[in-house]
Amino acid sequence: MRQLTRAEEEVMQLLWQKGKSRVAEIIEDMPEPKPAYNTTSTIVRILEDKGFVGHEKAGRGFKYFALIDKDTYQKATMKKMVNSYFEGSFKNMVSFFVKEKNMSAKDLESILKELDKTRD
Repeated sequence: MRQLTRAEEEVMQLLWQKGKSRVAEIIEDMPEPKPAYNTTSTIVRILEDKGFVGHEKAGRGFKYFALIDKDTYQKATMKKMVNSYFEGSFKNMVSFFVKEKNMSAKDLESILKELDKTRD
């Protein structure tokens, strides 16, 4: 799966959240300073070319919608990150976050509890 730029991911997050939306509706939910209509429209077209977004006719314009669900993209992105930066090891990734003090012992306990639930 192709990686998205920050701007493309921002648009995808809004489409995953809102569902079908016109470009103007996407812009409404973006933080200030809001991008120009043409900029957002171009990003949406790029996402269509990449196969992430589809569209349907809505009046004189179009409504756009996600073709790839968030969970699928999330899994592919995390897998790529683990493979690229942590030698394919989730253990190495978790160790990194613990060493960088981005994860507490309480967080680790919570993760272990979740893992135990999935084993049952």
